[in-house]
Amino acid sequence: MSDPTEATSDARTGATPVTRRGGVAGLVDTVWHEMAKFGLIGAISFVIDLGGMNLLTHTVLEDKVTTARIVSGVAATAFAWFGNRSWTFAHRRSRPVHHELTLFFVVNGLALVISTACLVLSHYGLDYTSRLADNIATVLGIGLGTLFRFWAYKRFVFANEPMDEGTSPREHGLA
Repeated sequence: MSDPTEATSDARTGATPVTRRGGVAGLVDTVWHEMAKFGLIGAISFVIDLGGMNLLTHTVLEDKVTTARIVSGVAATAFAWFGNRSWTFAHRRSRPVHHELTLFFVVNGLALVISTACLVLSHYGLDYTSRLADNIATVLGIGLGTLFRFWAYKRFVFANEPMDEGTSPREHGLA
């Protein structure tokens, strides 16, 4: 019976040996690393999103909170695409780029609808029109959208395991 931890090294590249854990421990490690990376990309996207919305509503789109929310959401989504594809889920790429990109933007479009709906409900439905209320509704909406996105990315967008085990960042100690 083999040991659930197994040291690997690549003599060709001189990479340092990395211990891989199998079973449940390996799954927990992989999910933990994906969540941490997803969280960092998400935090930067959050700053782009909320900062962009506030910048727009304080300047050129002062009376158009919904439009400002959508523009800032699209900018944050573009950043998230590059970050998640090239870093968070790089080891899961197995679809043609255009399929992955289409799924990514469909998922993010749905998340943007969730987020914008929270703002629209608060601003227009409940008549909470202060900047603080708009920001609270936006943060709540982004949070709900983020939960949906993490689930959908793992399930649909970056769903498959690595095409080649050697491409996984965990193999090279980059995770």
